[in-house]
Amino acid sequence: QVQLVESGGGLVQTGDSLRVSCAASGLTLSRYAMGWFRQAPGKEREVVGTIGSATYLAPSVKGRSTISRDIAKNTVDLQMNNLKPEDTAIYYCAAKLGTYPSASAADYEYWGQGTQVTVSS
Repeated sequence: QVQLVESGGGLVQTGDSLRVSCAASGLTLSRYAMGWFRQAPGKEREVVGTIGSATYLAPSVKGRSTISRDIAKNTVDLQMNNLKPEDTAIYYCAAKLGTYPSASAADYEYWGQGTQVTVSS
């Protein structure tokens, strides 16, 4: 049974840094592409970053964020720096079979429960 568990969210101030982590079980990370998505109140879910055979970061976070994975530990991290109030959202980890990542949420089969990130101004 595949399980994705996010951690590391919280309340931070504008300009702070935060790392959210995803612990995966029931799958072999090297055979999956992983994605971080976020959803703010009243908005659609959007991609933040993906990692697999390639790495992608959304323009809204590129330059101040990194996505990484540890195959041995089965974890995927999203490091965000210089956080802004518009980064406030629930952050979700997702997995899709196959190493080629996708920016489309519909392509991901497995999802975590999400972790709240709130950036105060």
